[in-house]
Amino acid sequence: MRHVTAVLGDITTQEVDAIVNAANNRMRGGGGVDGAIHRAGGRAILDDCVARFPDGLATGEAGWTTGGLLSARWVIHTVGPRHPGDRSLLVSCYQQCLAVADSLGASTVAFPLISAGVYGWPLDDAALAAATTLRTTPSSVTEARIVAFDRAALEVVEAALAASP
Repeated sequence: MRHVTAVLGDITTQEVDAIVNAANNRMRGGGGVDGAIHRAGGRAILDDCVARFPDGLATGEAGWTTGGLLSARWVIHTVGPRHPGDRSLLVSCYQQCLAVADSLGASTVAFPLISAGVYGWPLDDAALAAATTLRTTPSSVTEARIVAFDRAALEVVEAALAASP
């Protein structure tokens, strides 16, 4: 059984095998989590994005790059849906990230709340989608951390974990 936890902090400093980037379709860096990961990880992440994703990445899909200067070996990039939108695409992001982690052999992965920032997904639903999907999707990942950016988000994630199967 996978251990899913909520932590307060900066996703770029998590000591895990892989961190998840809530990217945009272009895969060339951006704002929010995406910008923070690219800044902290350095140019190698962007160069790998350009090489691996010349045409970008579709919403709901995931792929990986080097972690660059991050302590995490890999960055798993996924493109969440904008709200209002198709919730199944949000769930797919988490499922696809776990599949990519499995292909890499990553056992510990840190996730942001995908689509809960500038893409406008309601925080309560984003947290519930994350908690439920991370707990119920078959995977070899042994630890999934949901990294909350502030105390209010942490409380929402903790409530979602308490309510999820």
